[in-house]
Amino acid sequence: MRTSNHLIGLLNFLTFLLSIPILGGGIWLSGRANNTDCLKFLQWPLIIIGVSIMVVSLAGFAGACYRNTVLMYLYLWAMFVIIAVLTGFIIFAYAVTDKGSGHPVTSRAYLEYDLDDYSGWLENRVASASYWNKISSCIRDSKVCAKMGRQIGGVPESADLFYLRKLNPIQSGCCKPPTECGYTYMNETVWTSGGGLGGTNADCTNWNNDQSQLCYNCNSCKAGVLASLKKSWRKVSVINIVILIILVIVYVVACAAFRHNRRIDNDEPYGETRMEKAQPSRIHF
Repeated sequence: MRTSNHLIGLLNFLTFLLSIPILGGGIWLSGRANNTDCLKFLQWPLIIIGVSIMVVSLAGFAGACYRNTVLMYLYLWAMFVIIAVLTGFIIFAYAVTDKGSGHPVTSRAYLEYDLDDYSGWLENRVASASYWNKISSCIRDSKVCAKMGRQIGGVPESADLFYLRKLNPIQSGCCKPPTECGYTYMNETVWTSGGGLGGTNADCTNWNNDQSQLCYNCNSCKAGVLASLKKSWRKVSVINIVILIILVIVYVVACAAFRHNRRIDNDEPYGETRMEKAQPSRIHF
């Protein structure tokens, strides 16, 4: 019994430690939501799951130390629910960030992004006018486009050097016009039409050299936000999947240890089947 309780206590301590990366991932996504991705709702379920695992693990640890069967029983059920919720959330996160990716442009090192490549619930939410007003305001306040400026010898870098830069999705989608529009580079956030637009993309007319406008109302900017969110979630989801596998293993071992404790509490000999009837039925389950 003592060994089994020690094992359950150790497993609960392990799940407590596993809650830290989940909580950390949620906090990291929250920081990205405030400064880069500007989507402020997907990180909260992850933070809640991390805190829940932490609290439930402490309850299970106390139950193991004090041999409190009720606490251990509640711990197992709570962990089952948390594992199910975490599994569903990982599937949901992959589903809403599954489609869409950047496409290369001739003579450019950076990728460009098209909103038509994305579809589903997340794309509809980002594209809605009411929600996009908040996202575009967040991008504007983050100064992501203003931070793109580089000078060489006191003058802005040349177009050839700019075309060789590795821009992130938001820089590419929100801070410059699409290449197909035919704008002429002046600096990172100032482009001239050169007497006529070469593309039929609606973003060509949405571009504005006003530093408070730029391409914040472009579909390419919305696609850049989705691409940035996808990259962030892919990084966090890999960690979550590994932690989920470990949690399932820990949960199975904890269930076995809890059943062992109950068998001892009921005075059941280990490895033997206790006969409950003087004349047992011929049918056994």
